[in-house]
Amino acid sequence: MDISSSTVSQTLPLLKGKHILITGTTGFVGKVMLEKIMRTVPDIGGVYLVIRGNKKHANAGSRFANEIATSSVFEHLKLNSPDYFNDFCDNRVHCISGEISEPQFGLSRSEFRALGGKIDAIVNCAASVNFREELDRALAINTHSLRNIVELSDIAGNIPVIQVSTCYVNGFNKGPIHETVVKPTRGELTQHKSGYFEVCSLIQELELKIADVHSQYQGKELKSQLIDLGIREANALGWNDTYTFTKWLGEQILLKSLRGYSLTLLRPSIVESTLNEPSPGWIEGVKVADAILLAYAKEKVSFFPGKRSGVIDVIPADLVANSILLSLAEQFKAPGNHHVYQCCSGGANPLTLGTFIDHLMAEAKENHGAYDKLFSRRPRKPFIAVNKRLFNAITLCMSFVLLMASQTLGKLGWKRSLKARRNLDAAISLSTIFSFYTEPEYIFRNDKLINLAKRMGPADQALFPVDARAINWEHYLRKVHMPGLNCYALKGKSQTATNRKIVATSQKQAA
Repeated sequence: MDISSSTVSQTLPLLKGKHILITGTTGFVGKVMLEKIMRTVPDIGGVYLVIRGNKKHANAGSRFANEIATSSVFEHLKLNSPDYFNDFCDNRVHCISGEISEPQFGLSRSEFRALGGKIDAIVNCAASVNFREELDRALAINTHSLRNIVELSDIAGNIPVIQVSTCYVNGFNKGPIHETVVKPTRGELTQHKSGYFEVCSLIQELELKIADVHSQYQGKELKSQLIDLGIREANALGWNDTYTFTKWLGEQILLKSLRGYSLTLLRPSIVESTLNEPSPGWIEGVKVADAILLAYAKEKVSFFPGKRSGVIDVIPADLVANSILLSLAEQFKAPGNHHVYQCCSGGANPLTLGTFIDHLMAEAKENHGAYDKLFSRRPRKPFIAVNKRLFNAITLCMSFVLLMASQTLGKLGWKRSLKARRNLDAAISLSTIFSFYTEPEYIFRNDKLINLAKRMGPADQALFPVDARAINWEHYLRKVHMPGLNCYALKGKSQTATNRKIVATSQKQAA
């Protein structure tokens, strides 16, 4: 396909009048993309948002009004075009109360078919991003739910599907990772001539193992066993965690089920605060790369397993949203094709772990007073990345010493755990989850995505920038990302609440 370059946007006319179903708009990337559509694609026909009700807001409309429309991501729109924003929400946002992991989103057959008759494309941003999710839940959300996407696409006339996946479906593969179907590094899965891997039998085996665990355990022990099962199965086939493993399985289901139809797998790397839009540094929650920074800022961690020369792949959320919309326009232009795009920085503008640490530590030491939610005082210790074997040896020795100290104090009537013990536990917990990402042996390439942007032309390159070469890492980390963390992610947080957020984030990836 050749989309000719032009000074006029190719994307805006292709999206004009279209009705897009979007899942995952309660999440970070989903909100950024929705804001981008509202602000930049004023002629879009409408958006259908599948939203699950919760304890506070029983239905999709209430949750949209109270949790999405009130988000600070829309501040720019509300300030500059309040009437347009309100009109868009009232007339072009259609909220569907549904659960993506239930058959037909939990809708009746007639409701599901009616929904299919109203939409022109599906963008699936929904996912369980918990690295240590119970295997049954991760499969339900990241894998089985995609059968609903396939069915809805079929009902709607085989409309385009954009699946927001993750670069880390790469698993344990090393070296340059290109925009193609990922081959597992372990196991004996059959690859079809069309490219996808046959996973139906594997999924059935996983379900049997899940059922066996359910038959033996209950309560907290059941949850623990299901988490451990997910990690074991992921590791056995070549993935670091349950999240990336089940996302890869989901890719295979889509690749097989949508053969000959319009499908794009859009894989972001580590999604962090926005570069420019809607405002520099906008972020919601604490992401992968931030958990360690927060732990250091709260003086819980001063060393961590990592390779300073390793490239940690960070990408701002607005570049991800732009990539989704460009790939959607491409599918409208030339339907019936499969594409894989990686939205990442490592191949074109690599950021090493050492550079990442140095910039953040320099900003912390020079301007810690500007980050009242991050730092209670100027950091007193350096943050050191060490070899994983050395980290394990140090923590083992420290654990032994602290155990002896704790036992001695216990005999003297001291009942609270030592702060040093708690801090060591925090470091070990973070290491268990994130060391794979701080000792990378892979480089993600995004040549195809960059070529797509070029084909769309200069107008779309300006309207929907996706090229990470535009990022000045020192400026981004010190003057965009850290202020964004302090202003948005930790807004209104007390020191205690921030400490709790470190623990919660140690379980999650954050797309």
